[in-house]
Amino acid sequence: MLSAMLDALFRPRSIAVVGASTDPTKLGSLPVKFMLGAGYGGELYPVNPRASTIQGLPVFSSVKAIGQKVDLAIIAVPKEFCAAALADCAEAGVAAAIMFTSGFAEVDTAGAMAQLEIAALARRTRMRVLGPNCLGVVNFAEGMVASFHPAFALTEKRAGRIGLASQSGAFGGLSYSLARERGLSFSYCVTTGNEADVDIAECVSFLADDASTDVILLYLEGCRNGPALVEALKTARRNGKRVVAIKVGRTASGAAAAASHTATLAGSDAVFDAVFRQYGVYRAQTIEEFLDVGVACALGKPPLNSSLGLVTVSGGVGVLMADAATDLGLEVTPLPEATQARVREILPYAGPRNPIDVTGQVVADPKLFERGLELALAEGGFGALVAFTGALPRNPEHAPMLTGVYASLRERHPQMCLISAGLSTPQFRDELGALGIPSFEDPTRAVRAAAALHFFVRSVREPTVGEKRSLPALPGGPIGEAEALRALGAAGIPVVEAHLATDAKSAVEAARTIGFPVVMKIASPDIMHKSDMGGVLLGLASEAEVESGFGELLARARRAHPEARIQGCLLAPRIEGGMEVVLGTNFDPVFGPVVMVGLGGIFVEILHDIALRLAPVGIEEAHAMLRELQGFTLLEGARGRPAADIDAVARAIVDLSSFALAHAHEIVSCDINPFLVLSKGAVAVDAVIVRKTGKEQA
Repeated sequence: MLSAMLDALFRPRSIAVVGASTDPTKLGSLPVKFMLGAGYGGELYPVNPRASTIQGLPVFSSVKAIGQKVDLAIIAVPKEFCAAALADCAEAGVAAAIMFTSGFAEVDTAGAMAQLEIAALARRTRMRVLGPNCLGVVNFAEGMVASFHPAFALTEKRAGRIGLASQSGAFGGLSYSLARERGLSFSYCVTTGNEADVDIAECVSFLADDASTDVILLYLEGCRNGPALVEALKTARRNGKRVVAIKVGRTASGAAAAASHTATLAGSDAVFDAVFRQYGVYRAQTIEEFLDVGVACALGKPPLNSSLGLVTVSGGVGVLMADAATDLGLEVTPLPEATQARVREILPYAGPRNPIDVTGQVVADPKLFERGLELALAEGGFGALVAFTGALPRNPEHAPMLTGVYASLRERHPQMCLISAGLSTPQFRDELGALGIPSFEDPTRAVRAAAALHFFVRSVREPTVGEKRSLPALPGGPIGEAEALRALGAAGIPVVEAHLATDAKSAVEAARTIGFPVVMKIASPDIMHKSDMGGVLLGLASEAEVESGFGELLARARRAHPEARIQGCLLAPRIEGGMEVVLGTNFDPVFGPVVMVGLGGIFVEILHDIALRLAPVGIEEAHAMLRELQGFTLLEGARGRPAADIDAVARAIVDLSSFALAHAHEIVSCDINPFLVLSKGAVAVDAVIVRKTGKEQA
């Protein structure tokens, strides 16, 4: 089991600190200081050839000189001494090592070569290495602080149920510090740095299997092993762990910065987004959102449905929250009429629908707030409720009363998702947290937290996965449109009846077979965008038009692409009506084959309205992809259009994803544009398949 392989890294019983120092300003002094302060119960061995004692502990000249089993070694020496230090650890049988030292692949080619040597040593000796260029690991339950970051200067063993895995050390330290300011506690923090050996996917897998971790906060710049990350996310979902991720490098400049930071392959951001969606990961865009959702997951209850109740002491804030909820996909449904009548009886000045505005009267009679909340919780049918308390929690008279109100409500409604919004104090926040009620000062952040919790409720189901199918081999030689359509047809995708004509006579015969009018286009594996060079003729209605058109298309192709291999012309029937959809596959360097769907025309070209998934997908996941499209209502028949055969599109997505997986070793991409969807049935009208080159196949 992968998590067992990393036990020496996360749960060591004995630790050597190579480069331990008597100088308190040196990095090597800090892990020893931190672990002594936190009460680490394992064996701690400082290693330094020029000292006899460090912080009251006996010092050893080398790891081999310790003469006892060492689970973990912390390497805190300059770069030029790292190779010898690692070799010493390997010879002593150390199970895992953490390298603080920087100056490797993130800097230059020489550093990258030195990092490759570290990776080779790890493979050869089976000693797991975290880093280099990392902040290490902290196990809070055991006081194991294998880090030099001052945020981890613990004075006690203080464990929570949040695990933090970050490729950036500074980001990990910042996130931990900000989370501690909000009263959160952690099970583990790990930063992976350059990932010469242990990578972020393995760390997520460890946390996903760890019984003491319920929530995983994940910072990603890229990923070296996409399939392993997917398996880790599957494990997290299966074990009921909620994963909140920040993935940087969304833009070209951001991706370049990520690559230079830890020499990580950024990969396609759109594909990462699809993976998160497919495997139930909430993607945050800011540190604030990252921690807000972490707070909600650590403390909050899962919403019962998508309806959000709002109780507020301010009508204006109520409107603000209602807008935010609608924008985030939650339903702000009104209270039942009978309940509204009861609200008016108890709170004659209140707005009774939803939001329930209890007004400023609560300052004079705070019990009004409890009555409004109780009615909403008991009779509103809401899946979650956000209560805005204004500045009341900062009033020393009102704060204890509000805490009592929330405690009473929690006792009567133990499973209700209840979130507090308004000005606060650390004491009030912590008291509510103990009741399982997250609190936020900004009411829109409270609503976002409710939406995030609902996201996890919706994401519990496993994505349907298509079957791995054995399909006919692709033809040898160049793959033109005719060959592409035949290959897709063999995979079960409906394709247009197409005939390849090598001369004008055979073109006329093909047109007779198909029936007029016909479409004719140049056939060449070297000309991808035929319409750009006038390589498509529509609505040819006679033999004469076909005969002359054949010669014209060949002439245009030779003028525009004199080096292109011309196979002839492809003839197909003219299909009227229908809705244009674009289907495609691409081989992502991180995750492998990906399937895409989008609506044709401006939806893809300008709005970039597409949905992606890792291949293969099942029929339910294919339908989910279609529902993600902004233009999905057009397929359903909006604005007087006839409804398109959505099931036919979904089946084609499934079959195309199986095709992409079956041929992942030999194709870079496949585009079907357009895939024409009719009221009954659908058909691929044009297709392009791009083979991998020899280098890409390696």
